[in-house]
Amino acid sequence: MRVVKEAGERKNEILDAAAALFALKGFDNTSTNEILEAVGIARGTLYHHFKSKEDIMDAIIERQSERMLSQARRIAEDKGIPVEERMLRVVMALRLEETEGAGGKGMIEHLHRPQNALMHQKSKKVIMGQVPPILAIVLTDGIEQGLFDTPYPLECMEMVVAYLNTMLDDGVVELTEEQRMDRITAFVFHLERLLGTEKGRLAYIMKMFADGE
Repeated sequence: MRVVKEAGERKNEILDAAAALFALKGFDNTSTNEILEAVGIARGTLYHHFKSKEDIMDAIIERQSERMLSQARRIAEDKGIPVEERMLRVVMALRLEETEGAGGKGMIEHLHRPQNALMHQKSKKVIMGQVPPILAIVLTDGIEQGLFDTPYPLECMEMVVAYLNTMLDDGVVELTEEQRMDRITAFVFHLERLLGTEKGRLAYIMKMFADGE
């Protein structure tokens, strides 16, 4: 007897199977036939939901990013949490390996593989486009409370995300642990000046990076 499933359920099955294959073999080395076999569907069913393998990749990135970003937005908008704690919790929520259902460190590792360069590029584009506005929500509250002083909250967060998204990305820049910690120390030093706050206020960020690795 043929099993008929809801469109959303079938679509998620395809995404789950494709994500597992991409993590195992890489995007370039995974064929649509392998995805079909993993899900147990006909080619017409696959193309009913997705136009191409790249379309599947885009949907995987969108699904995983939305899980991560929606959690971060909820935290950013919770004015019941002190600003500095909220900033820390938002940053931790934006860490892919901490996101429920995102694939954890395995997802990060396979994004950094050469065969997944396109997936990596697309993920970074999502981060640059959507993360700074979320962080700017918290920064703006901090400005209103007198904790920070900058007329450019969004632009400041764009600079922060651009640096972290490049310099501390193992797939872009290779650093020894000593070099990495030097970059983080310098980052915190300049971040306090960028945000117009006193020296030492953002020292907790150092601990966050140390504990997160």
